[in-house]
Amino acid sequence: MTEKQSETGSVTTSTTKPSRSVATGDASADLVSEQGRTSIADTVVSKIAGIATREISGVHDLGGGTARAVGAIRDRIPGSQTNMGQGVGVEVGERQAAVDLDIVAEYGVSIVDLATAIRRNVISSLERMTGLEVTEVNITVHDVFLDDGSDDADADAPSRVE
Repeated sequence: MTEKQSETGSVTTSTTKPSRSVATGDASADLVSEQGRTSIADTVVSKIAGIATREISGVHDLGGGTARAVGAIRDRIPGSQTNMGQGVGVEVGERQAAVDLDIVAEYGVSIVDLATAIRRNVISSLERMTGLEVTEVNITVHDVFLDDGSDDADADAPSRVE
């Protein structure tokens, strides 16, 4: 706030806002300011994207075959936690992020509608929580899960070979 005195002796007051180093109206304007810079780690963005993807009905799992196999082994260890970043690749800049997702869809779900819902939720969650602009969300469907009530390897089935 600045005060000026005119020739007549009256005092006028004006307020000025400090200028930002980022264009106003930008969603990421709060990440870089005169007071400092906020950096968001790739793992944070990856976890948020993974959780937002898992929230969508029709997503069975995240990750390709190898990642899911390692995840299944890890889940069997007592006290272990699910890796929320599994199947999620991110590229994070100062103001923008790009996300790559590898998913397994449930059988019977429209993959087009599923992808649209995933994109909407991931973009919304990331922009709301991080302030980063999400430039793209690429989705690769690796498999379709068919819940037939049995495991992949049935131990009770007789062997076909001796």
